[in-house]
Amino acid sequence: MEFRFANCVLDDARMSLTRDDIAVAVEPRVFDLIHLLVRKPGELVTRDQMIDEVWEGRIVSDSAISACIASARKAVGDDGKAQSVIQTVARRGLKLVARVSTPLSDAPRPMHTKATSARVRYIKGRDGRSISVAVGGDGPPLLRVDPPGWDIETEMSSRGWGAATEALERHYRTARFTRREFDQDNNGAPKIDFDEMAGDIGAVADAAGFERFTLVAQSGGSHGALRFAVRHPDRVARLVILGGYVEGRSTRSGTELESDSLRRLISESWRAEVDGIGAAFMMAYFPEGPLDVIVDGGRIFQNFMTKETELAIRDALNSVDNRVLLPLVKCPTLIVHARNDAVHPVSEGRKLAAGIPKSELLVLETANHIPLPGSPVWDTYWSALQEFLNENH
Repeated sequence: MEFRFANCVLDDARMSLTRDDIAVAVEPRVFDLIHLLVRKPGELVTRDQMIDEVWEGRIVSDSAISACIASARKAVGDDGKAQSVIQTVARRGLKLVARVSTPLSDAPRPMHTKATSARVRYIKGRDGRSISVAVGGDGPPLLRVDPPGWDIETEMSSRGWGAATEALERHYRTARFTRREFDQDNNGAPKIDFDEMAGDIGAVADAAGFERFTLVAQSGGSHGALRFAVRHPDRVARLVILGGYVEGRSTRSGTELESDSLRRLISESWRAEVDGIGAAFMMAYFPEGPLDVIVDGGRIFQNFMTKETELAIRDALNSVDNRVLLPLVKCPTLIVHARNDAVHPVSEGRKLAAGIPKSELLVLETANHIPLPGSPVWDTYWSALQEFLNENH
């Protein structure tokens, strides 16, 4: 639903805030505070209510609450002196004093209040090893392929990552999966096989009851998705690639795998006492934040995969080469890439678009690897995705 107040519009379905028709980037907790206030216009919102909804009942300092309030005021064009939108009620709480309206044409839509745990089931891959699968939402079938090592079970406990999944599930019957176990090579190291990932996609689609569907591949998930699309053109109606790349970093640069700085970070510190190693890893992919998305994403990877498996994944991603696959993709394809992506440059997005026959490229004005709800480029991406998936090709 859209909430219109002052010169702002807050859309809780898209997790977006605009002021004077310009997108405003806000961190999830700041968004949640504004969302709480616009749902109770003119009412006193106490400190306890804020802690319960915005911080989910956690212990939080007065300075953290004050900082969040200041950020909320700044986001809506207010300040602590004017208090023309958000008013402080001394020693009691806050009150939204601007008039709030909701367009009558807006049908009620699910609101993202707090992320929930994923309901998953387990299937066997082609090699007999376990795959976690989650299916939710209503609408046309869509299968999301994440980079290996991403945990669908814990992503829903993160507001930022959970919101991206919820956005898909509001419009599509969405399937996600995680391979929890990997085969081993001759040296006993985990074996990361993108052909095997393509087989996993087929197994997940069968388990979800999807015959013909859209594939949305994120970053390293694009390698398995490309292979599946080439092998099964009858099953893939459309393909969307977010932050994908034709060649891995070592392949395109001609450097040794060991020269990768992120690989060295994993090798030396993964799952160490310092909790911020995963966050440092994610910072390379999301330099624009928000910080809690970076921290949550780092914990998801760091807590889910052992150092040995994460190194094997890193080596497989760095050495991949998809050049021969591109001309064999038959379905309409949307490629989305960040203009200032420091890990996989926009030239990789252009190579994908040049190599896949029925493709188009959307370049987002950001340095973050993939778009997330609440970011300035989310609305641009979401509108383009909806338009692409609704086209009659």
